[in-house]
Amino acid sequence: MATYKKRAGKPRTKAEKEVEIEDNSTTAEVFNSLDEGASRTEAWVEKNQKAIIGVIALVAVCVLGYFAYHQYVQKPREAEATNEMFQAQHYWEQALTAPAKDSLYNLSLQGGEGKYGFLDIIENYSGTDAANLSHYYAGMAYLSLNKYQEAIAHLDKFTSKDEVLAPLAKGAIGDAFVQLNQNEEALKYYEEAAKMRDNDFTTPRFLLKAGIAAMALNQSDKALNHFRKITEDYPKSTEVSKAEIYTGRAEAMKN
Repeated sequence: MATYKKRAGKPRTKAEKEVEIEDNSTTAEVFNSLDEGASRTEAWVEKNQKAIIGVIALVAVCVLGYFAYHQYVQKPREAEATNEMFQAQHYWEQALTAPAKDSLYNLSLQGGEGKYGFLDIIENYSGTDAANLSHYYAGMAYLSLNKYQEAIAHLDKFTSKDEVLAPLAKGAIGDAFVQLNQNEEALKYYEEAAKMRDNDFTTPRFLLKAGIAAMALNQSDKALNHFRKITEDYPKSTEVSKAEIYTGRAEAMKN
């Protein structure tokens, strides 16, 4: 079998020698450049090492401080706020079914039996989950007490990723605007509530309200879109029968 014998040894021609010299020169330049760069870096680090150590120490202190605050301040505060909110929640839940609703809603807001109300929790435990949830409860209580501006103010401050609570709060703002005869604002919030979380409970509910608000603004085409979406996409929802009735009314408006 034929074999290939590598041409070994030193370069034999003048051209090969020149190439080898050039390659060696280029390699040397690269290494020299790297050495110079490393030396400059080392010199900079040595010159600024106190500042570097200071920055690292500051970051470490901030990280440790955050964890210490969360563990020893925020968590106990959250637990205390949740405990304080229990009585206010109890009043609020009673108000949903009791005849004397107004007094119970007021107790949930202002507090009773030596316990904080939702407004106290918002003021004294700002930044906690309990304070955030208290904005929701307070907003819904004010809505039931026909204090619509206060309801809007609190519900607008409530934030949640919950599939039901988030759209309920947004839709309740729409309800408040309807009572204030601001149907354009109401329509905007109803549409936002319908889009927030796609589910069979809140989505058809606020699509129906959005359609009714659109009809009040003589926007029959928009109203029809909302009603038809209910009947087509949520045929098993409780809003279907009403959506069908309002569809007929919206179509009559166009004629």
